[in-house]
Parts: sequence; C-alpha cells; structure tokens
Amino acid sequence: MAIVGGAGFIGHHLALRLTSMGAVVHVIDGLQVNNLGYYNSRYVDDPRAGLYLQFINERLLLLRSAGATLHILDAREYGLVSNTLSAIEPDIIIHLAAIAHANRSNKDPYSTFDHSMRTLENVLDTIRSRGTQLLFFSSSMVYGDFHSSSVAEDAPCNPKGIYGALKLGAEKLVQAYGEVFGTPYTIIRPSALYGERCVSRRVGQAFIENALDGENLTINGDGSDSLDFTYIDDLVSGVVATLGNELAVNEIFNITYGNARPINDLATTVQSRFANIKLQYLEKDSLMPERGTLDISKARDVLGYAPAFPIELGMLRYIDWYMELQHISSQ
Repeated sequence: MAIVGGAGFIGHHLALRLTSMGAVVHVIDGLQVNNLGYYNSRYVDDPRAGLYLQFINERLLLLRSAGATLHILDAREYGLVSNTLSAIEPDIIIHLAAIAHANRSNKDPYSTFDHSMRTLENVLDTIRSRGTQLLFFSSSMVYGDFHSSSVAEDAPCNPKGIYGALKLGAEKLVQAYGEVFGTPYTIIRPSALYGERCVSRRVGQAFIENALDGENLTINGDGSDSLDFTYIDDLVSGVVATLGNELAVNEIFNITYGNARPINDLATTVQSRFANIKLQYLEKDSLMPERGTLDISKARDVLGYAPAFPIELGMLRYIDWYMELQHISSQ
C-alpha cells in the first residue's frame, strides 16, 4: 500500500493505523507542503513554526517506529512517481498530496494546481492499467453552499473558490480514468477535521492555541455557522473500511461525524477548559460557503461506518493532548 502525501496530518494517522493492522505501508512525500521544508524555510514568518516542526518531527518518528517506509520525493515529478510506484507495486494507493487549506489555495492558485492536480494526474497515469485501487481525498467544499440541512453524495456540487473547484475537478479526473481505463477508485469527502499533530491551524487548532496563549478565540461571522466537525480517528476508521472493499469501488462517500455543530459550540467546548477566555467576532470570509451536516447514511449502510467522537469527546481529547505537550515542554 502507498500513501502519496502520507507524511501529512491525515496521511500519517492513516499510516499508523494501517501498520498497526499489519499492512505494509509506503509513504511518499516531498516534506515541503505544510511540512518540514516549509516550516524550516527562512522566508516563513510564523511564531508557531518551532511548535509545528515539533509536531512534524513526531509524525516522522512515529512512522519510522511503526515500520512505514518513507520515500522522500516530489510527487509533481512524473518520472520519480512512476518509478517509485512501479517498484513498490502497491495494490492500493491513497492520494492525499495537495494544498490542504482553502484560504491558501485562493491566495496561490498556481501552487495549488501544481501540488493538487499535477500530483494526482501523475499517479493516475502511472496506475491506469494496473487495476490498483485509488482512494482519493476530496472535500466537503465541493458542495459549495448547502441548500438543505444536510447533503448526501448525490447533491449538486457548486464549489466556491479555488480549493473547492480543484477538488471537484480532481474528482472528475479520477472518474474519467475509471471510465477510460477501468481504474478502480473510491472518493472520500471529509469535513472540518481536527486532531493531534495537525499544523494547518484549522479552527479547532486555532482555538486551542489561542486559549493556551491567553488570547481571545476569534470567529469569522457570528458563530452560528455550522460545520460537521470530524475527529481524525473517525475519519481513519471510515477510510480503512473502504480499503480492499468491493462495495466501495467506484463510489463516493461522505466520511464525517454526520452532525454539524455551530462554531460557537466548538468555542464553548474549548472554554470549558479555559474559563477566562473570551470570544471575538470578526467579519466573515465571503468565499466560505454556507455548510452543515454531511449525510453519512451511505457510509453507515455500505461500510458499517460508525463515528464515535462528537466534539465533546474528540475536542476535549485534542485539548488534553495539547496541555500534556505544554506540560512536558515546561519541565
């Protein structure tokens, strides 16, 4: 099995779960996008760069300890990808290589295309006639504005901004290879992920880090917007249920917690551990779609998917991890 972009947040969690199950896992990653190369760059002015390098180095240590093989290469280079995958001969490829942040995608569309679409095309072209199952990570952003309280996989997709547009385009490319070459695929649509060793500073991570620093929790909008917050362990369980599963071939699955919660609820959960922290409301980003619950009925019925972490469990576990990390660092 190969995970392209496997040293990232989602990828390393997947690799650790899979190796614990006895799988032989090869991680392919250039360690540049949101990784070691980025945070080691002298051009990066991020006060948390040192902390994030600690997270990333811990990922790599855990991967090494678990027995996963790391191939450091740029997935934008066709020859490198093709030769490496040909040597590995994986029966399953999980494709995660991408710019994993909507705001960064809108600010730098060229780099987003280069690291997202070009890497995917290289993988697809390498395996197009081999019968290798490709699992592609898309996003709930492909739906754009939700026009009902929940959306199923067959809902219309009208993404807003560069990130969502490229994710939908990538889905179409994956499906086209399936039609033309018979390449078996599974498409995953996650939402609002959070969990240990993330460096993307998604909303939950930003809340915790601000709280630890004694800063306000900043919210874009009035906090009533709802997101289907999903703890990383639930996502990994859903993905594992698709691998090698004939029922998952050529299918799309929402893999989320399956119950959207207002951002204010997430903030309140953080405040339960940091009682003196205040909320600060800012102007909402016009390019962020109105979202809500992703219907996970299909994943429940077909895969037996059963998410177990509402924010009251997953977010508190995440906070405890940060606080333990801070305690160790202060010793």
